[in-house]
Amino acid sequence: MALWIQAQQLQGDALHQMQALYGQHFPIEVRHYFAQWIESQPWDAIDLEKQQEEFKAKRLLDSLIQELQRKAEHQMGEDGFLLKIKLSHYASQLKSTYDPCPMELVRCIKHILYTEQRLVQEASNVSTSGGGLMDGTPQKYQQINQVFEELRVMTQDTENDLRKLQHSQEYFIIQYQESLRIQAQLSSLSNLPPAERVQREASLQSRKATLEAWLTREANTLQEYRQDLAEKQQRTLALLRKQQTVIVDDELIQWKRRQQLAGNGGPSEGSLDILQSWCEKLADMIWQNRQQIRRVEHLTQQLPIPGPTEELLKDLNATVTDIISALVTSTFIIEKQPPQVLKTQTKFATTVRLLVGGKLNVHMNPPQVKATIINEQQAKALLKNESTRNDSSGEILNNNCVMEYHQATGTLSAHFRNMSLKRIKRSDRRGAESVTEEKFTVLFESQFSVGGNELVFHVKTLSLPVVVIVHGSQDNNATATVLWDNAFSEPGRVPFAVPDKVSWPQLCEALNMKYKAEVQSDRGLSEENLVFLAQKAFSSSSSSPEEYRSMTMTWSQFNRESLPGRNFTFWQWFDGVIELMKKHLKAHWNDGAILGFLNKQQAQDMLLSKPNGTFLLRFSDSEIGGITIAWVAENPNKRMVWNLMPFTTKDFSIRSLADRISDLNHLLFLYPNQPKDEIFSRYCTPPNSKAVGDGYVKPEIKQVVKVDSDPMLDAEGEFDLDETMDMARQVEEFLRQPSEPQWTGQEQSRVLMITLV
Repeated sequence: MALWIQAQQLQGDALHQMQALYGQHFPIEVRHYFAQWIESQPWDAIDLEKQQEEFKAKRLLDSLIQELQRKAEHQMGEDGFLLKIKLSHYASQLKSTYDPCPMELVRCIKHILYTEQRLVQEASNVSTSGGGLMDGTPQKYQQINQVFEELRVMTQDTENDLRKLQHSQEYFIIQYQESLRIQAQLSSLSNLPPAERVQREASLQSRKATLEAWLTREANTLQEYRQDLAEKQQRTLALLRKQQTVIVDDELIQWKRRQQLAGNGGPSEGSLDILQSWCEKLADMIWQNRQQIRRVEHLTQQLPIPGPTEELLKDLNATVTDIISALVTSTFIIEKQPPQVLKTQTKFATTVRLLVGGKLNVHMNPPQVKATIINEQQAKALLKNESTRNDSSGEILNNNCVMEYHQATGTLSAHFRNMSLKRIKRSDRRGAESVTEEKFTVLFESQFSVGGNELVFHVKTLSLPVVVIVHGSQDNNATATVLWDNAFSEPGRVPFAVPDKVSWPQLCEALNMKYKAEVQSDRGLSEENLVFLAQKAFSSSSSSPEEYRSMTMTWSQFNRESLPGRNFTFWQWFDGVIELMKKHLKAHWNDGAILGFLNKQQAQDMLLSKPNGTFLLRFSDSEIGGITIAWVAENPNKRMVWNLMPFTTKDFSIRSLADRISDLNHLLFLYPNQPKDEIFSRYCTPPNSKAVGDGYVKPEIKQVVKVDSDPMLDAEGEFDLDETMDMARQVEEFLRQPSEPQWTGQEQSRVLMITLV
């Protein structure tokens, strides 16, 4: 009885809601005196959809009545007298109410317990994480399911009222026919003898008057029944619309937002199964109510009785059609988006799905879906219901697909597996806009009917914005456009409006999400990393995170304007880091071996306090996708921090970072004090064993750097490895040739050692 104890502590509106659960159908006194028994029974074990389980419900009903009778018998004295009478009355009342339909008792008590637990949870603001009656689902899911239960009860209630109305009307028609028969008999009395005619006429007139009085009263009653029923259906439709708003305008929109952020590396948008189950329940209930309204209309046409009900029914019919239209058109969605950076002449796939496809018999005649690519202006015109004259902005191959119904999952979807953008037609660009800032979208269209062609729907849905490229070199800037759009677009926007500037914390969140996803790491960007990025983005020297929280960054600063003194933008530099990390250095970042986001001065300050041979890895300021090694060493005059010219993806395709660090014997400790072999040895290439065959000797490449007045040192103490990289690439060519190495001893000692093993 723990739940009942908590329920009694409810206050205000929650208490009123709890009290409203009880009445003649189930008295609150029964709940109070039998709380422990009620909460201990296996109500959830009975499946209300299976009629064969009715015997379980009957057993529970009989047990409850026995409990009531037993408690009534044990009431003694003056105080127990009234309770004894009440409990005996409740036992008889529950038996007469539920004996013909014991499953309704189970439904009633499940509804009461479910609602009480929801109200208690809401009052304590605690979400259930375990099982039991609440099934461990989030609180908002509980509320949605609770509303569905309310809708089910309301729909069943109107169904019962409709049957009662139908039976009453049928009986009214029978009696009306009887009145017509009496009238016909009165008309035929003229053929009878006068004495008999007078006697029969008096009897018939009496019966006629009585019947007409009854018909008049019953006509008013029928009109009241119709009006009451229409008003109940009006309330049901209002709740249906509210529930649909929660599911379609809140939950489905949130799913679409998660899908959009997943394009930036955010968490997966999650399964559509729960949303589909809700949408299908909505479709079922909307259709049931639509059928009820049509049956009431048929009854009013069958027996016209003047009154306001006819206009109300017209409004109800329009409302329910509007609700189901909104549901069907809103649940035609893109389950798997096309790639947002879309290269011409490249195969891609996408999936569209109708969340109510398993209902309304849509799957009985599977519709065909057509895909078309359109530009931003055409998308705007489409959403304004303006004619686009069937224009497209390009040609997509394999752009038609029939939706398939999957019996096992109950899904109706179309899988476009081999689409390809053959050509694209670009629009005139505005101002400084480049081709990689122009946004397109894939339009998916279909048409189908429901309810035996009663309603025909033409549904459309737009993909997330796509940027079309024709060459891989455009991928970097196209990705910037997509990232900005995914991160900062607002739901319900005009296609494809995004803010021109955003706060620095917002951008940091987007960059961190992208970085973690691309590098496939739980180690994201730290506050120190983000301060470094802010210094680079705003050309600032401040190391205070607070100073950047109120700053904003424009799209131009992000990926139009070059960084001061550089020929690349902020995004191009950051994307270069991502590409380098995910292709070659992912493991080292996850190990914490790469500090990365440091400038040269910060590296020097950190290293000068450490023993000679201590080194760290930082991203190059001057080269896109470059990483450099900085280390401290003794110079004849003073200790200095040296910096190797940056390594890039091309360099690591020749020799890995771990191998290069292993080759350089003057690198001893990874900052702050870790022996380098502990960190990098497991990533090194195993030494080659001697293998001679077909006249070839297998060579081994090693990195060599000389620190004694070498011409590779530049004026700032950096090792210029341009020459090194040229040599390394020559070595790569050499390794492909079936001839003996022809390297001089000087070349070997300067940058690479080619050892014959």
